[in-house]
Order: sequence, then C-alpha cells, then structure tokens
Amino acid sequence: GAQFLLGVDLEKDEKILNTAYNDAAGVTAAFNLNLLYRMRRELDADISVEDFEHHAFYNARETRIEMHLRARVATDIVIDAMSFHFEAGETLHTENSYKYSRARLADLLRETPWKLDKIWTDQQGWYAACLLSHR
Repeated sequence: GAQFLLGVDLEKDEKILNTAYNDAAGVTAAFNLNLLYRMRRELDADISVEDFEHHAFYNARETRIEMHLRARVATDIVIDAMSFHFEAGETLHTENSYKYSRARLADLLRETPWKLDKIWTDQQGWYAACLLSHR
C-alpha cells in the first residue's frame, strides 16, 4: 500500500531552460559557486573561487541542463596535498538536471516497482507532481 509523490521537471523550450539556469540575478551562479566555498571551508581546499565562473547550458541529446564551473584562467585546486589543474576554459561538471516528457517518464517508471496513479501539472505543463503506488 505504499505511495510516493514524485516531482518532475518536464521538457520545455531550450531558451526557457537556459534563461532559468543563467538568471539575471545570479542566484543559480551563486548556488553553483558555493560548491567551491564549501570545498574551501569543509575540505580545507586551496581554491581561488574568483578563478571560476558559472556555466550552464541545455544538453538536448541528454535532455538535461548541465551546470559547470569554468576556469577563467589556468588554476589549481589543492586538497590534502593533491593538486587538480584546470586550464582556462576547462570545466568542473557540478550538476545534471534532467527534463522528462510524459512518455519518457512512463518508460522510466516501467523499470521500477512503482506505477503512475495520477499526474498533476502546472498550467504551462512545465512541472509535474506524480502520485506513484507500489505494484
């Protein structure tokens, strides 16, 4: 009798996605760059955060947004005496945010012990809440 509520980001226009993950206020960039601050604070990493910039784009083949931290200049990150070198333009891949069509979601769920009982979407059809039950 178990049930599960799953939130899903649905496929939408590439321009909308790129704008959302490269917002003018820089909220997503700050979120992404925070990984470097956390590495410095929690791992005692030697990092020049200002040597990196947020880089996000839609990868249509994989139907996902990819977030990266791109080196502005040649730089190194040192953790526990291990050095990781980045050439200018080289990236550290930090996140994937997949987008699903209803058909791809149904295909994915068929591979699990869960079945889709109900789906609700927002007015634009950009997001879905899916009620799943255990088969």
